[in-house]
Amino acid sequence: MIWHAWLKNTLKFVLVLGLMSPFSCQAQKDALHNEPRAAAQNTAHYLPLLQGKKVGLVANQTSVIISKVGTDQQFTHLADSLQLHGIELKKVFAPEHGFRGTADAGAHIDNGVDKKTGLPVISLYGKRKKPLAEDLRDIELMVFDIQDVGARFYTYISTLHYVMEACAEQNIPLIVLDRPNPNAHYIDGPVLKKSFSSFVGMHPVPIVYGMTIGEYAQMINGEHWLSNGIQANLMVIPVEHYSHKTPYSLPIPPSPNLRSDQAIALYPSLCLFEGTIISAGRGTNRPFELFGAPGLDPREYPFNFQPKSGPGAQYPKFEGEPCQGLDLGSISPPNYIELEWLIETYKAISARPGAETEDFFNDFFEKLAGTDQLKKDILNGLSPETIRAGWEKEIQDFKKLRAKYLLYSD
Repeated sequence: MIWHAWLKNTLKFVLVLGLMSPFSCQAQKDALHNEPRAAAQNTAHYLPLLQGKKVGLVANQTSVIISKVGTDQQFTHLADSLQLHGIELKKVFAPEHGFRGTADAGAHIDNGVDKKTGLPVISLYGKRKKPLAEDLRDIELMVFDIQDVGARFYTYISTLHYVMEACAEQNIPLIVLDRPNPNAHYIDGPVLKKSFSSFVGMHPVPIVYGMTIGEYAQMINGEHWLSNGIQANLMVIPVEHYSHKTPYSLPIPPSPNLRSDQAIALYPSLCLFEGTIISAGRGTNRPFELFGAPGLDPREYPFNFQPKSGPGAQYPKFEGEPCQGLDLGSISPPNYIELEWLIETYKAISARPGAETEDFFNDFFEKLAGTDQLKKDILNGLSPETIRAGWEKEIQDFKKLRAKYLLYSD
């Protein structure tokens, strides 16, 4: 990790302050209850680093500080908190879905002004995905605080990459406020091949990589994955009372179509349907908890749903059409990429008279998979077990790489 000298010296002060402050008392209380504390909660660990600096913030609706008022939870956005503490916050940078997290997946997002804080908001999802030098001209320190869900195609880690790269190019230190990963307890899926790199997969990691976003930032830096092998001046403020096996229920949906713990747990498996004819439930009140399509055999797929256009799901797949599928809302989520659903629906669709491969897969599938091998394996009729065995060695190699950057135990 590369830190400026002032960061090193200030960190020593912060650690001492943390032992003396009321925040450490709160941390001790939480430790008794074994509750993870996201880094943003531990204000004594990072506020001194920001004092006297012109600060940029990469954030969305998940960037909150949670406090308890009686039996209720109170949410304060990090931007509001920083302003209340007298930090000179210059502007906000927003990822896919926007600063307040209401935009559709893939929807173009323009620059603007946040009505609540009055801060300029620079979109990192639309015309450009990387901050320009002019965007950073008045920034002395960048803070990144976004909740990830631990799937390679969830684009917040791609935004992280570009923010790190832009900060490195402009010699701006970057602080990542780490948050728990609800899917950190397992690692599975094919490792992305370079020729299939895109914004839904930029790095040679499995679909489920078992790291927090802070650990992932360290890996991007340490493996020289930024342009020309440059490295960011990176500091990660860790989560407290946390391991990769610690269950974590997200207090705020990280995006419009991940509305529940069940959807987040199933997302690594069901998102592959986005590269097929099958609906993953967008346009229903339970996206990524179900899947289906018109004309599937109701004896095998007895659940009925009809996608409708609405907030977070404009013009969903099969809008207005009755679909047959499976409701996964009450199943125990698998600790691996479940391929059975994908394979069986492929068989059902391809068995139709006159059906062709293109009737099931679209051009997006190989980008989501990060390879063309998964599609080939399905077309060749391989079983889930055989397919999974095919990527086992590369997962073991990745685990060795991953181990260098872990902040928390498995």
